[in-house]
Amino acid sequence: MKPIDQHSIQQLFTDARTHSYWQDRGIAADTLRQLYQLAAMGPTSMNSEPGRFVFLTTPAAKQRLLPALAEGNRDKTLAAPATVIVAHDPTFYRHLPELFPHMAGADKMFADNEELARVTAFRNGTLQGAWLIMAARALGLDCGPMSGFDNGKTDEIFFAENGWKSNFLINLGYGDLEKLYPRGKRLDFEEACVLL
Repeated sequence: MKPIDQHSIQQLFTDARTHSYWQDRGIAADTLRQLYQLAAMGPTSMNSEPGRFVFLTTPAAKQRLLPALAEGNRDKTLAAPATVIVAHDPTFYRHLPELFPHMAGADKMFADNEELARVTAFRNGTLQGAWLIMAARALGLDCGPMSGFDNGKTDEIFFAENGWKSNFLINLGYGDLEKLYPRGKRLDFEEACVLL
């Protein structure tokens, strides 16, 4: 592989921001499908892919989420063209015979160890949420990832039948650049890293 160009680095990292205010522009369903397909290419442990994503794109779908949202997250979520519930499937390992076929019994390893399955689902589902953010930026979308919601209530509303577990939310769309706050400071290498 070769390094990507400076423009791409800016779009993915240095110019990308967390948005709370949105232009009045929708997102095509095909774009959301492409977004998932790109994110699914990111690595997960044993190709486990426990991440699950619910794309809320209509006012009615957003209203279902509203009772679980913290007050400060309601307006920006209602205004965003799409909101993604980033979740994970605790029984992701059911798909391992197809996703990780070269290791016989991989599914049983997790089925027999609830704690290993829980940690693996949460960690890799979170990672897939990060891949989704990067895929969105690559497609020219802006993101507003957030906590500030009741996971239990969200799971009751959306996942009572399938048992998925919500992790965090991402508002998606085309951000209003004029309403961005100044970028927050980042820790320096020396503050956050150890080079051995």
